[in-house]
Amino acid sequence: MSPARTRLVAGAAALMAGTLLLAGCSGTSGASSASKTSVNYALPANFTPNWILPIGTAAHLNTNNKSIANTLWEPLVAYDGSTGKIAWNKAGSVATAADFAADGKSVRITLGDRHWSDGKPITSRDVQFWFDLIKANKAEWAGYNPGKAPDNWTSFKTEDARHFTITFDRSYNPQWMLANELSLITPLPQHVWDKGGDAKQVWTFLNDAAKNIGGYEKNALWKTISGPYAVKSFSTAGKVVLTANKKYDGGEKPAIPTVNLLPFTTADAEKNALRSGSVDYGYIEATDLDQKDSFTAQGYTVKPWSGWAITYMPYNFNNPAMGAVFKQLYARQAVQRSIDQTTLAKVVLNGTAVPGYGPIPQGQASDFLSSVQKSDPYPFSTSAARQLLTDHGWTEQAGVMTCTSPGSSASQCGEGVAEGTKFAMQVLSQSGSTVTDNMMSAIQSSLAKTGVKFSIKTAPVNSVLSQTPQCTSGQSICKWQLSFFGTAGSWYFNAFPTGDSLFQTKGGSNFGNYSNPEVDKLISASTTSTSNEAIQGYSAALAKDLPVIWLPEPVYQVSVVRNGLGGFSQDSLANFHPAQWKWTS
Repeated sequence: MSPARTRLVAGAAALMAGTLLLAGCSGTSGASSASKTSVNYALPANFTPNWILPIGTAAHLNTNNKSIANTLWEPLVAYDGSTGKIAWNKAGSVATAADFAADGKSVRITLGDRHWSDGKPITSRDVQFWFDLIKANKAEWAGYNPGKAPDNWTSFKTEDARHFTITFDRSYNPQWMLANELSLITPLPQHVWDKGGDAKQVWTFLNDAAKNIGGYEKNALWKTISGPYAVKSFSTAGKVVLTANKKYDGGEKPAIPTVNLLPFTTADAEKNALRSGSVDYGYIEATDLDQKDSFTAQGYTVKPWSGWAITYMPYNFNNPAMGAVFKQLYARQAVQRSIDQTTLAKVVLNGTAVPGYGPIPQGQASDFLSSVQKSDPYPFSTSAARQLLTDHGWTEQAGVMTCTSPGSSASQCGEGVAEGTKFAMQVLSQSGSTVTDNMMSAIQSSLAKTGVKFSIKTAPVNSVLSQTPQCTSGQSICKWQLSFFGTAGSWYFNAFPTGDSLFQTKGGSNFGNYSNPEVDKLISASTTSTSNEAIQGYSAALAKDLPVIWLPEPVYQVSVVRNGLGGFSQDSLANFHPAQWKWTS
């Protein structure tokens, strides 16, 4: 995944409501809490794991995929929030040191004395294997943003089995390089995965194998691991069973032998599993906080899991029907001014969210946030939104604003917007979530007051991701107009919340093909300057330019954890780390 970057996607996760996907889940009632040898962890509803390869591609940005992959193959630099603050977690990393040159143009990495599960040492060659794969197949890698890794890594020089140097094309901010680029690297078992041929052939071989979810359990490729857990089973329905890797020699030794990751289609089913005692680590929706006492009475602790994230709906600027409208700043301003974020945060999200007005997370204090973004440049007002449209050549007809004055002057609809175009747009949104459904309905109502027709279509998150890719206007897949990945955060950042993947021209997760040369300059500056002025400038620019529809930022989830399960902090980057879990009582 990206990182996401997410990462998306990051980055995305969801809290939903409905029926249990796997009836067998309820058959484990009380087992883990009684035996202390296992844990039952509820995956977010409809967020079915569907990828094992620790290299993300656009259709496999489900946050859970990254968490599972990281338990099997530890990252070179595990940069996460699992220790209570976002920092380099050396206990969960293969590297032990990253020494940057004084000029900021290279870094010398030291690997720990580590071994693969088959006994072979983890060496610089395993890192170079990843490096070569990414270099040759960067366009298919979800973490790729033109000009950034691997483009800005000019050489990889091996010193010995445990030391190597990566040289950059210029000086970079070490904080950014460590958190946002070196953290993307995962040492891979070259002696097992390199089946011959060039890097493109190896890439195809590994990706083809990763598409066969039913074969994960038996495929020898996935048996040679470096992380604290191995896959015992991985069903196409989404249930994953992890078992402790007895050969693990890293710093996060697993305390619980078996971890059951349980899929649900909806949060109602997951909530019923909590009530029956068959889940040890689950969640409730924000709308269920009034039932908190009933869960604490059953021996659970209820606490919010905050995320370092932003939530938004991307426009598809290349959509053949509405792309020309979306490219008009006044039109995006009208849409943004039709979003009542304060009410959405307080009512729909039951006070578990804060309004978000730009590309920097606003749920946690930081030095990255600009005063422009903080001040909300486009406050809610449907009357002001209507005025923006009527001032630019739109007239309401049968309840929908229609372009009646085409052209590119200041009082006309804008370049490419044809006469008779209706301001009607459709979102493909995450399915199964009461909270998401309520949010979309509220947005639909407020947009209607502006004269904008907003239609809602739903699908599971994995389908939303696969059906709303980057595209050109002539492609059949480019019919999507708006996309929404879920109410628990559209995008989770690494420690440094740069926008190179999301909003830079041709960024790997720039789904809507947004492009602004001035923003590109600000993003690039934020990665090289050690001052926060550049990233604050980026924050201000995108708060004004509206590359997406900004929405409230909820907590990742409201967690419900069985008393006695501890040893960890909830990672604000939205990953879970089963090796840190332990039964304390």
